[in-house]
Amino acid sequence: MKIVQVVGARPQFVKLAPISRLLRQNHTEIIIHSGQHYDIQMNDVFFQEMLIPAPDYNLNIGSASQAVQTAEILEALEPLLIEHQPDFVIVYGDTNTTLAAALASSKLGLRTVHVEACLRSFNRAMPEEINRIVADHVSDILLCPTSTAMANARKEGLLDKCHLVGDIMTDSLKLGLELASGTDVLKELRLKPREFYLLTLHRPYNVDSPQILAHILSGLNRLGRQIVFPVHPRTRNVLASLDPDSYTHIRFIEPQSYLDFLCLMQASELILTDSGGIQKEAYIIRKPCVTLRSETEWLETVASGWNLLLPVDSAVFPDKISGFRVPTEHPDLFGTDVASKIIALLEKTKEIADKKE
Repeated sequence: MKIVQVVGARPQFVKLAPISRLLRQNHTEIIIHSGQHYDIQMNDVFFQEMLIPAPDYNLNIGSASQAVQTAEILEALEPLLIEHQPDFVIVYGDTNTTLAAALASSKLGLRTVHVEACLRSFNRAMPEEINRIVADHVSDILLCPTSTAMANARKEGLLDKCHLVGDIMTDSLKLGLELASGTDVLKELRLKPREFYLLTLHRPYNVDSPQILAHILSGLNRLGRQIVFPVHPRTRNVLASLDPDSYTHIRFIEPQSYLDFLCLMQASELILTDSGGIQKEAYIIRKPCVTLRSETEWLETVASGWNLLLPVDSAVFPDKISGFRVPTEHPDLFGTDVASKIIALLEKTKEIADKKE
């Protein structure tokens, strides 16, 4: 098989890693990086640390508005897909890169595969929700991570092209934790295991307004616990307009490499986030998570009791965090050996298509 993998953001680099490692054993892989994330700590370092081959192409799109970024990726990607004519084009998640790649591939009549398909937050104000809905409806093969995703597919009439394979992040985390075993980040930051909370924020509705960001940070600061906050590039400029020194219990640090961030997650007592991916990662590594949003794509993690949804405009924010406790049960929600299942499925699909031809 010849397979093109299109990525552009940190979570996609991580998800690509275990599939790439297996794919290259018997097949031809072409990696195209849109350049949507271009910060060195959110880009090159992930490829290096996760032992991912350097991208064959970098479109160098960079930052722009939703429409401009999507259009520029479409324009740059189309001639590469025409040139290579792959058997499959794999897209991941719910970014502008996902949307653009799914549109470009499907319009060219190429078999388009969406990894992490049929997730829904049911909040159309989130750009990611629009991206994932469109990607699902134009793709040919939908690789669903959970039974909830399959239920969403059924409601939207997509079930005939869906496959329940489990979540690729289970493979990515297993690989990442093995590679991260030698990192010294806790020593470098003078942190002790289970003596800090880990915070991530990047959603526009949480970080684009100085007033809302100040409200979040002030509330969390009142908890009186040490909070380590790697500051996303999106948040950096807004934070500069506040007074970081006034948040005496929050430690602002630079974005971390993936392996260092994994170590911080594993060593933390609790994770505070507005990231969809980190909610799931927290569950897989058995870490209590408080999601600073009113909705989530990962309903199973909330139902399990390991993930608490807590909107920052709630009357119980931040007080409910202090009393949050997880149950002793931890159901297997996301499967194992997902990369192997995905590659086997694509091999079978190609074999069937070749016989028809």
